[in-house]
Amino acid sequence: MSEQTGQIYPVPALKRRRFPRPDAWSAGAVVIAAVVLMPVVAVLWLALGASGNVWPHLLATTLPRYFANTVVLMVSVGAITGLVGTGAAWLVSMYRFPGRGWVQWALLMPLAVPAYVGAYALVDFLEYAGPVQGALRDAFGWQSPRDYWFPAVRSRGAAVLVISASLYPYVYLLARAAFREQSGAGYEVARALGVGPWGRFWRLGLPMARPAIAAGMAVVMMETVNDFGAVDYFGVQTLTTGIFSLWLQAGNLGGAAQIASVMLVLIVLLVTLEKYSRRRSRFFGNARGMRPVTAQPLAGWRGGLALAACLLPFGLGFALPVGVLMTHALDAAQWAAQWAAPGLLRALGHTLVVGSVAAVLTVLGGVFMVYGVRLGGRRLPTLLLPVTAIGYAAPGAVLGIGILIPLSHLDNALADGVAALTGRDPGLILTGSAAAVVLAYVVRFFAIAQGTADAALGRVSPSLPMAARSLGRSAGGVLRAVHVPLMRASLGSALLLVFVDAVKELPATLLLRPFNYDTLATRVHAKASLENLTEAAPAALAITMVGLVAVAFLARANR
Repeated sequence: MSEQTGQIYPVPALKRRRFPRPDAWSAGAVVIAAVVLMPVVAVLWLALGASGNVWPHLLATTLPRYFANTVVLMVSVGAITGLVGTGAAWLVSMYRFPGRGWVQWALLMPLAVPAYVGAYALVDFLEYAGPVQGALRDAFGWQSPRDYWFPAVRSRGAAVLVISASLYPYVYLLARAAFREQSGAGYEVARALGVGPWGRFWRLGLPMARPAIAAGMAVVMMETVNDFGAVDYFGVQTLTTGIFSLWLQAGNLGGAAQIASVMLVLIVLLVTLEKYSRRRSRFFGNARGMRPVTAQPLAGWRGGLALAACLLPFGLGFALPVGVLMTHALDAAQWAAQWAAPGLLRALGHTLVVGSVAAVLTVLGGVFMVYGVRLGGRRLPTLLLPVTAIGYAAPGAVLGIGILIPLSHLDNALADGVAALTGRDPGLILTGSAAAVVLAYVVRFFAIAQGTADAALGRVSPSLPMAARSLGRSAGGVLRAVHVPLMRASLGSALLLVFVDAVKELPATLLLRPFNYDTLATRVHAKASLENLTEAAPAALAITMVGLVAVAFLARANR
């Protein structure tokens, strides 16, 4: 109040800083992101905090060899799959030749055969006691290995061949989709101007499809870095085999974590290089009135040559391994006993349980996180959402280290707490069960569920959930009543793909499985490592049959 006038002036209230109230959806999204990113952070922490400076020892002994073999494998497999996948996609997209109708789907079937299964089959087919060298000795009268020369079966070159035959469908699938989406008008103009087939491919088709081809090759090279079964069987020492050697054989956890950190850096560099290489590339198509590409007929020897070029990768990646496995699995003397073996049935049950649980948890987590980010709009969950895809790029051996060490500390803390309260030691709850394996699968394949859920939610009209909210539905009720029914097909495909990938995963399963807990993948690896392909064949064929389900789904979705 003023003393002169007697008027009362209002005192301005102090402004109170308001913080956004946390909501369950955003908080849950942050928790899920923390769980997915935990293994990568744990690996880096272990590598930086390893007791003793083991870097000089690694650099002076094994690390250069591991790194060189990994880079050679990665670059070689990437180049071969790029050539094979792009060439096959160009042939089936641009030309009509005998057998094209079924061979374009047969080219996807090697996805059902893991690389380590192809490695076992190729060695059995080409080794000294195998049918190829046996037929050569019978035909030419050779009596011993000194009488003839045959290339080494277990070598780095054979590893490149087998891994390429298993992974080229990634490039083929993306390149084929890119070629099919191009406009046929450009090719018609090019033919009218006298541009030949090679010119049309090099100047029109390849530049437009380059982003898709580069993405496929990047996935292939990441899967090559992740491979353990094939390179271990061929005796090729890579960064992945180095982790197993240092951790399980030498007991050097710090050195294993540091090799794992090198793998992470290599993967990040690979992804960054792929994105940087096409940073200024922009390709757009005119959607209005766009005519699809008209396949040109190939008859005579040209059609036969195109068919042979497509059958070669299919034969090496699918027909050969499946044929060899069928020969062993249906051996007349013992096939019934092998298919009914208790170890096989237990491994099948374990595989179905951990694969199904991991698929359900992965899809539920992906849907919850994407929906929470869209619903809350908070900055932190939005920033973390794309980072959670790094789990798919992280090799299984890296995730094994990053999961086992934090879980073991948590396990010991839980056991101590339960023992203090009840007086009974419950033992290892998490690391002593298949929980660690399930968590590895969830982290490894979270990107599949997250990407599928994000795309599916983006296709739902905003007016539908708004109408449901105006009628009194809660956020969870809108998700159950509106979004999930419209996303059912996409979520089903994500469940299937995560399950199939979990069935084939080997490195993380080997590192994290409890004692005497086999899956189909670990049983195949254990039996084949002992040169017992007859007992490994049923489990390998079971993995292949599961993979064929996913291939059939992909073929149906890409018609």
